[in-house]
Amino acid sequence: MATSVPDLTTRTLEILDTLIGFDTTSRNSNLALIDWVEAFLDGHGVPHRRVPNADGSKTNLLATIGPQIEGGIVLSGHTDVVPVDGQAWVTDPFCLTEKPDGRLYGRGTCDMKGFLALALAVTPDLVAAHPKKPVHLAFSYDEEVGCIGAPDMIRVIANELPRPALVVVGEPTNMEAVSGHKGISTFKVTVTGKEAHSSQTQLGISAIMEAIPLMTALKDLAAKLEAEADPNSLFTPKHATLTIGLLNGGTAGNILARECSFQFDLRCSPGMNPATILAPFRAQVGALDVALKARFAEAGAVIEQRSGTPPLAPETDGPAEAFARRLAGDNGPPRAVAFAAEAGQFQEAGFSTVICGPGSIDQAHQPNEFVERSQMERGASFMARLVDWAAQGE
Repeated sequence: MATSVPDLTTRTLEILDTLIGFDTTSRNSNLALIDWVEAFLDGHGVPHRRVPNADGSKTNLLATIGPQIEGGIVLSGHTDVVPVDGQAWVTDPFCLTEKPDGRLYGRGTCDMKGFLALALAVTPDLVAAHPKKPVHLAFSYDEEVGCIGAPDMIRVIANELPRPALVVVGEPTNMEAVSGHKGISTFKVTVTGKEAHSSQTQLGISAIMEAIPLMTALKDLAAKLEAEADPNSLFTPKHATLTIGLLNGGTAGNILARECSFQFDLRCSPGMNPATILAPFRAQVGALDVALKARFAEAGAVIEQRSGTPPLAPETDGPAEAFARRLAGDNGPPRAVAFAAEAGQFQEAGFSTVICGPGSIDQAHQPNEFVERSQMERGASFMARLVDWAAQGE
């Protein structure tokens, strides 16, 4: 029996409502959501396993629908969401709310619990189809803070599962195949000074004053990267981007600041080397560290890398892209996106990988995040064709 797209859509929205209800902001555990997903899979006889973090407070989840043989596909998505703190929501962010215009509001509706809901909703249909090729579900944690959880899960897939043919990562792309994304590297710079009365500058060092030239150097580097943009790049924006997103420091206006720290990210297209780009800046931080320590032993400057996620490079005649286009009915031009995802990590491990999922990245991380019902219907059509593929094994 053919999978009913309307029924699959209804089932998807019911599951999405449940998933949105779990506050899986990255600072929180995702175990309650994973518990629910495991119970759902148990109800359909689908085997699964956890790949937890070091202290067991968070976990990835792997499941396989169908035979334990090579040539299957992986449906991958992350369970965590970004914070809602300080955002002006008009609906409860952790309750799915559908408006008359067909928009479904809630944190994670497009980024990216909508795709997880689709993957779970189609599970009963896949089981009933007795698939000749397996479909693997790969749900990760802490994607939003640097794609931290996925690498351990990917190693298990690569080393312990019958090798899949390809991976579909369901980040929001309006259900269109995307074959490339930028990589992201995140850093924290900490400048330590020496506190003193602000009128007695000879007795101390203001960490904030010393940090300003470093931030200016990053601003100049960002402008240089923009000026050097490849006009033929598929990305928007075409250049590598560098932004300072967080700044902290100081105690009071009349005290030389003991500490100033800031965090920045660098997003590069495939083929660009973040280490090479930042080498002069690292040297500047090192020189400042020496100069500050020469004045006061406790002073200094340090840069630490917090995360590094590789880019997804477009593949020539990539099987993952061809597969996603076939199931999505997509005949559009090649596409690449500026955001980073776990797709690059899968590709780095040797898997042909594509991004294709419901919703628009323009809505991600925003107050009143939403996905359109029509996008979920397109996603359901994609999954219905997936059932046909799995049943036929080709």
